[in-house]
Amino acid sequence: MAANNRRMSGKKGAQVGSGGQRRRGLEGKGPTPPAEARKGHKKNRIAGATAKANAKQTVRRPSPRGGRGGKGTSEMVVGRNSVVEALREGVPASMLYVQQFIDNDERVREALQLAADRGGIHLMEAPRPELDRMTNGLNHQGLVLQVPPYEYAHPEDLAAAAYDEGVDPLIVALDGVTDPRNLGAVVRSVSAFGGHGVVVPERRAAGMTAGAWKTSAGAAARTPVARASNLTRALEAYKKAGLIVVGLAADGEVEVGELEALGGPVVIVVGSEGKGLSRLVGETCDFRVRIPMPGGTESLNAGVAAGVVLYEAARKRA
Repeated sequence: MAANNRRMSGKKGAQVGSGGQRRRGLEGKGPTPPAEARKGHKKNRIAGATAKANAKQTVRRPSPRGGRGGKGTSEMVVGRNSVVEALREGVPASMLYVQQFIDNDERVREALQLAADRGGIHLMEAPRPELDRMTNGLNHQGLVLQVPPYEYAHPEDLAAAAYDEGVDPLIVALDGVTDPRNLGAVVRSVSAFGGHGVVVPERRAAGMTAGAWKTSAGAAARTPVARASNLTRALEAYKKAGLIVVGLAADGEVEVGELEALGGPVVIVVGSEGKGLSRLVGETCDFRVRIPMPGGTESLNAGVAAGVVLYEAARKRA
């Protein structure tokens, strides 16, 4: 009988209920995350392995040499606000990295929703140390968006596309412009005034980064950007193709409104706000024009200056 009592003493007794605490604890957790973000799920393990493989890449990879236009560099957008803004503005993205056990606040939910709505963006969950290493220790706040390399056109392609349409090419070339926001503003102006693209040098110049994409306000998706290994040679090639090269300079010989050449095939060259056109590029120009500024301002930034000349060119073509 004693042995039987000992056997029965191992049975569990009545269990104390949760009193509703478990149910209340589930409130306010938000929608169920996708399979890739749920720990233990098969897709989560695959995503983690892929994230580790991609984490071995540097934040910026060197751009290739040669080819027609070539690719740009891969870029990481870090931080919750920055990632959400980039997704809102349509910045191209290939992967959205989400930190494991991240606080599911409003910005995180919006980033996940925007990525899901767009499609084509892979969701990868990664531990915080991996994200720290991928971003070189930047304050990523648990969200990292990978922007794929930009596919640059070749300078010759811009003029050829215009001629194929039966219209005179209208192209803007940037000489020494290093601020991506200025590049984005120029791309936007070129798109607004019916231009056929923008040319940037391969070195010491702004490229199509996430900042440039955002400033272009979507225009970068329909206006090509070409990259030239040597801007002077690219301008010489345009001249041989029948384009007039017009450079903007504060001491230009002709006012922009007086230059009738803007109504034909033309490439407008805009220099940096501080140094203007470089010597070789300036010597390559057929005309150097100035923008009259009665207010006495010494110079305009590249985005504004390009917009003024593009408007004048569009007016002459109308």
